[in-house]
Amino acid sequence: MADFEGVPDGHGRRLAVLVSRFNEGITQRLERGAVDALLRAGVAEADLDLIRVPGAWELPTAARFALTTDRYDALVAVGAVIRGETPHFDYVADAAARGLAQVAAEFDTPIGFGVLTCDTVAQAESRAGGAHGNKGADAALAALEMADLKSRLDVEHDGEHDGEPDRDHDSGHAGDGVTDHDAPPGAPNAPPRR
Repeated sequence: MADFEGVPDGHGRRLAVLVSRFNEGITQRLERGAVDALLRAGVAEADLDLIRVPGAWELPTAARFALTTDRYDALVAVGAVIRGETPHFDYVADAAARGLAQVAAEFDTPIGFGVLTCDTVAQAESRAGGAHGNKGADAALAALEMADLKSRLDVEHDGEHDGEPDRDHDSGHAGDGVTDHDAPPGAPNAPPRR
């Protein structure tokens, strides 16, 4: 029986961290946690992008924009939605969670979910580098693990699978960052127009 499990290995992987600016004091700490975790796991700084958006509501749209480029093996989304006096919290938290899950499924690409949904600022602070750790770092490691699992489950071109990660197969980047089949028309390495 085959047993598959990914490991949070960032070597040779390209990622983006999507950062909501709303509740910036919290989200900056989540961003730092995510970036630090990715760099420690072997993601090269040149293979890591930061994409900033106004709030958690905009994270799914930014994820869609990012994944449309075919540049990334995985994304990490960080934000902080803190309950207020109105139901606005419920709409934004739900839209961010559902939207990111939908984009991940549509593009078949892992998105680490580091969006805090807390009742108080104190709860958010404790999850952004406080007593409950840093959920940005946790989301980054989960995204790497799922990207690795996807590689391990990918079937080789001949239909055989050797159980080892296939880091170049459909990763959207090979050496110079763009494969011939992924380059837009007119770009270097682009296929001829038909």
